[in-house]
Amino acid sequence: MRLTGGRQFGRRRFVTGALGTAAAGWWSLHHRDLAAAGLATTATAGKKAVSDQVVLGKTGIKLSRLAIGGGTHGTRKTSVQARLGVYGFGGMLVHAFDQGVNFFETADQYGTHEHMREGMRQVGKNNVVLLTKTRSRTAEDTRKDLDRFRRELGREQIDIVLLHCLTSPNWAREYEGAMEVLSRAKEQGIIRAHGVSCHSLAALQLAARTPWVDVDQARINPIGAAMDADPATVLAVLREMKAAGKGIIGMKILGAGAMSKEVDRALAYAAKLDVIDAMTMGFGAIHQFDEIAKKLPLLSAA
Repeated sequence: MRLTGGRQFGRRRFVTGALGTAAAGWWSLHHRDLAAAGLATTATAGKKAVSDQVVLGKTGIKLSRLAIGGGTHGTRKTSVQARLGVYGFGGMLVHAFDQGVNFFETADQYGTHEHMREGMRQVGKNNVVLLTKTRSRTAEDTRKDLDRFRRELGREQIDIVLLHCLTSPNWAREYEGAMEVLSRAKEQGIIRAHGVSCHSLAALQLAARTPWVDVDQARINPIGAAMDADPATVLAVLREMKAAGKGIIGMKILGAGAMSKEVDRALAYAAKLDVIDAMTMGFGAIHQFDEIAKKLPLLSAA
């Protein structure tokens, strides 16, 4: 594994036009740093915004409350966002960044590394907190993944790398090689934090008890759709994680589409949870992101 340091802050362009149909038209304006522009805000009690800057557990990583996800129905190197095209989804990332969202979330199997790279090229790649995931178990495969991920994403350092879609109650033993490589990568500065995303209750419970886990990405919504267990059971595990200082990112906020007609209910529920630091959501069009950005402060304060 190699790390060649040196952070560069790129220039950026903005995107206009609808996404999800033809590729958006590009036009150049000015560039600005997120903090200097005043887009990043600090959360106030009872009222939350997508742009709130929060700290992820004990990692010290500061990021926006909302992550733009790249993996809606993501599998076999494709997803809703991948099908928008590199410039289409890249434009959505730029739009979200303009609203103060500096947290981008993806995985190898979503097929959106190149899309993320384009978005980061526009906004300055080191202005973004980046999370991706690997399905590898062995040390050799994980080393290869880290090298490939950094090439595909155009970053020497990846902020957060998770072991993806864990279901086994014995994953800490089965993924020992991958965990060792990620630990070494963290020591070398190649990544800043490591952890897991879980897809079974047993895997989630083990993550809560495993000191190696810095960050957990957990499925949570009020109806238990596409979750590891019922909400009360999952929340009990997440409270254990929270008490241990782990960073927690909520996912499946809309229950993989099961709550698409109850967006307000799902969003209000997530916004009022005290156990998640941030949440990730995937969008197929800019107006969907804009709706969530508008609703979150109102629903969280209600």
